[in-house]
Amino acid sequence: MTTETTFNWGVIGPGGIANRFAGALPAVPGARLAAVFARDASKGEAYAAQWQREGEATARVTNDLAGLLSDASIDAVYIATPHSNHGEYIRAALQAGKPVLCEKPLVTTRAEGQGLVDLAREKGVFLMEALWTRFLPAYELAGRMLRDGAIGELRAMNSTFCFASVFDPLHRQWNPALAGGSLWDIGIYNLAVTRWVLQQMNGGVCPEPIAMDVQAKMAPTGVDAAVNVTLHFPGGVTSQFRCGFDAASVNAFEALGSQASLRFPVDFWGAEAFELVTRKAPAERMAAPYVINGFEGEIAEAQACIRAGRLESPRMPHAETLALLGWMDAIRARFPQAA
Repeated sequence: MTTETTFNWGVIGPGGIANRFAGALPAVPGARLAAVFARDASKGEAYAAQWQREGEATARVTNDLAGLLSDASIDAVYIATPHSNHGEYIRAALQAGKPVLCEKPLVTTRAEGQGLVDLAREKGVFLMEALWTRFLPAYELAGRMLRDGAIGELRAMNSTFCFASVFDPLHRQWNPALAGGSLWDIGIYNLAVTRWVLQQMNGGVCPEPIAMDVQAKMAPTGVDAAVNVTLHFPGGVTSQFRCGFDAASVNAFEALGSQASLRFPVDFWGAEAFELVTRKAPAERMAAPYVINGFEGEIAEAQACIRAGRLESPRMPHAETLALLGWMDAIRARFPQAA
C-alpha cells in the first residue's frame, strides 16, 4: 500500500455495523479511526480500544456531538446509528460543514432524503449513502460482463434476502420507533441490485417500474416482517424478490438473459463470486474477493471524493439514493393499513 496523508474518520454510533467499518480502515491508505461519538461512554471506549492500531493513538471518545463536528482535525464522519436517527445526525454534520458517509438507508422517505441532499448542496458538503455492495470487486467484474452482453437481453431478475429473527418488540428490526421493518433494513439491497442490473443493461439508466405487485406480512408492532414484491418494467422485464425476518434462505440474486443468466449464488449483497450459467454447460464461476471485509470500497470512494472536493459520489450519487427511497415509499404505500 502506498502512504497517503492521514484521513481522520469520526464514527457516530459504535454499534455492530460500525465494527465492520473500522475493521476495513487498514485497507484504505491514510484512513484512521480518530474519534467516536457515543451516548454510552463505556461502549464508545470499548469500541475505540478494540480498533486501535499499533503505533496509532486510541480514538477520542466523546458524547459532545457539536464538539466532534466542529473539530477541524476530523475529515469526515461515518454514521452507523439506527435508521431512525440518521436524519438528525446527517443534518447536524452538514450544518457544521462536515462530510458524511451514512449507512443505508440514508433516511426513510424520499422527502426527507431530498431535504438532506438540498442541504448538502447548499452547504457545499459531501454526502453519500454507504451502500457497500456498489463498490465490491465482484460487482465491478460482473458489471463489465453484463455491459459486454454476457447474458444477452435481460428478461427477468429474482432474489431473496431473508433470515429468521426472534421477535423482540424493542429490537431495532421490530421497533417502529427505530424505523424497523424488513424493507428498510434488508429489502433495500434487493432494490439496489435490481437497479444496478438495469443500469448495466441500459447504458447507465434505470427505467422506472410501470407496475408493482406487493404483499406484506406485518409484525405485531406494525412493521413489515416480510415483503414479497414484483416490479414490472418496460419491455416485459420483471424483478421479483422477497425480504423478511421470518425465513431462512441462501439469499441468491439471478439476472436471467436471453442467452445466459448471471447469478450471485449466496448472500448477493456481499458477494465475493458470481456464476455465469447456460443450459448446456457447467456454471462458470468467477471469484473477486474482498481486500478485508468489503467495506473498504465505499470508504476509499468517500475519501477520494472528499479529497477531490466533490459533493457526491459518481458511483453512488444523490439521485440513486433518492430513487431507492422513492421505490421504497411506493412499496410501503401498498402495505396493509392498520384498522
